[in-house]
Amino acid sequence: MLAEVGRYALIAASLLCLYSMVVSVVGARLRRADLVESGERAIVGLLFLVVFASSILIYALATSNFQFEYVANYTSTTLPLPYKLTAFWGGQAGSMLFWLLILIAYTTVALLQNQSKNRQLMPYVTTFLAGTCLFFLIMLLFAADPFKKLSPVPVEGQSLNPLLQNYWMVSHPPSLYIGYVGLAVPFAFAMAALITARLDSGWIRAIRKWTLFSWLFLTVGILQGSYWAYIELGWGGYWAWDPVENASLMPWLAATAFLHSVMIQEKKGMLKMWNMILVLISFSLSIFGTFLTRSGVVSSVHSFAQSPIGNYFIVFMVIQIGVSVFFLLKRKKELEPEARLESFISRESSFLFNNVFFLVICIAVLCGTVFPILSELFTGSKVTVSAPFFNKVIMPFAIGLVLLAGICPLIAWRKASIKNLKRNFLTPGIIALAGSAVLALLGIHHWLTLLFFFCSMFVLVTVYNEFTKGTKARMAMVDEGAPVALYHLVERNKRRYGGFIIHTGIALLFIGIAASSFYQLDKEVTVPLNDSFTIGAYTLKFKDLQLLRDPHKELWRAKLEIFKGEKQVGVLVPERHFYKNSEQPTTEVAIRPFWNEDLYLILVGPTESGAGIFKVYVNPFIGLIWKGGIIIALGSLIVLLPDMKTKYAVSTVQDTGGEEFAG
Repeated sequence: MLAEVGRYALIAASLLCLYSMVVSVVGARLRRADLVESGERAIVGLLFLVVFASSILIYALATSNFQFEYVANYTSTTLPLPYKLTAFWGGQAGSMLFWLLILIAYTTVALLQNQSKNRQLMPYVTTFLAGTCLFFLIMLLFAADPFKKLSPVPVEGQSLNPLLQNYWMVSHPPSLYIGYVGLAVPFAFAMAALITARLDSGWIRAIRKWTLFSWLFLTVGILQGSYWAYIELGWGGYWAWDPVENASLMPWLAATAFLHSVMIQEKKGMLKMWNMILVLISFSLSIFGTFLTRSGVVSSVHSFAQSPIGNYFIVFMVIQIGVSVFFLLKRKKELEPEARLESFISRESSFLFNNVFFLVICIAVLCGTVFPILSELFTGSKVTVSAPFFNKVIMPFAIGLVLLAGICPLIAWRKASIKNLKRNFLTPGIIALAGSAVLALLGIHHWLTLLFFFCSMFVLVTVYNEFTKGTKARMAMVDEGAPVALYHLVERNKRRYGGFIIHTGIALLFIGIAASSFYQLDKEVTVPLNDSFTIGAYTLKFKDLQLLRDPHKELWRAKLEIFKGEKQVGVLVPERHFYKNSEQPTTEVAIRPFWNEDLYLILVGPTESGAGIFKVYVNPFIGLIWKGGIIIALGSLIVLLPDMKTKYAVSTVQDTGGEEFAG
């Protein structure tokens, strides 16, 4: 009975979607406010129905109701309750319903925010968001039914993929979904602006924080996913240029480019067409990423099995891109810039280079991701594109982006003077160069590591200078102590200083990437019990090996003591699990973080003689990747907070006018 009720709720939701789309467009064309309002109220009913349907599936998962095929495929009676609930987004149909749930929640919030503003845009915003909801409802009804029933009802379920039975799977997929789905709102506003020809900065103001909010969750989701790969997949790394990893990176790149270039439109009236294209591309890539993950066209530990929903996605993407291109061409004249680039040594040009670099990286990732699909389609054999291709093509542009993170916020508008360049960049350049020279003297000779360090240090020094100058200026102006002045400085210009904090996180993240990529140590050894082995500065002594069992799995657990010289500095307890329902083994790595590196240990397995086979890595400064991510998230949250009306206006950079910065 529950399954039928859930399905009827989805059918009713589809009808409400269609109703909302029709009356919103008719109301806009006939200037009937009552019809527009009726279309918006239908969204509230749609929210209720989708929440209701989702609640039914969640209840079925929690109670192991194997009458539902979805529940039988992704849970078992022995699966812990938290993982039963995460199965909501762990499978095909459930993840589509979760996508829809987030989308309708976003749609409702967007309508509530704009009850008294952007009224000419809102009927079309409602139409496009409801249309996207309708697309997912059609898939749920005809291609990926979460309420499909089984007969006879099995006694036990197949359980969740063991790789997903990790606490990061509780937060990583929802973070990515919140980021993916959030890009639908900027897309809807962009299409509404194109249709109504209201192409001033109003629609930009309406979507900037929506885009930043989505970008924040995409960033957090990507970094959480990289940490999950680091601790769960047991290969010593965190990013393999896997197709599904790339699927999350591409919309992030496009959204990041937009968040930078939008400032040029707000300040100078330039890049109108380009910003519109970036918004449309960001959403298109989020849909494309969902298609890659859900259709089964790529092989990945993250992706789902081959599925008919791929055809639905292709039709939707063709329609969405076709409508977008049609209205872009129709409004081409209205999107012409109000000003032209005056100098290549200016803030405008630095942001332009920033966007070009992001676009090149995005195209490279897209080409490398789809090439295996195209090669199989046209030649019958799949030619894979591996990490060396991505690293070789993307690395120069990544270095350029890190350097621009220190240049873009401080270089002057229109045309930078020699005085401006010297004041803002001479000291950071000298300090970064000196720091790189010290690293070289200490034995760091890989040129890419030194180049990344130089660019990252350049960014860190420029950020430090800006905070220092701003704090001192405020202390002199309003007679505050340094901590209070710093707090008020950030509070009164969150967009600018939050952006600087984001760039600090980016710089630290890239130091972690460079150090761990080029100076990683690794070793595979077979060690008898009570024997030891060394790697780098560490000696590991193999002390114990146990076989343990519970109703859900059996596992081998090893214990090794860590010594640095004669001193014991920790214990590592790696495990190897075997899950009974899925008959699938997994590794549970053991990691001992030190201030400058991680000691990372994998139990490959025991030998017949009772010895242990281990693979061990030393990953220098890898923790900076996730610490940098935390700083990025902090900076983004600061930017998202509303700015205070200031009594004092403090300009910290004369030539640049202290412009606010979006990150």
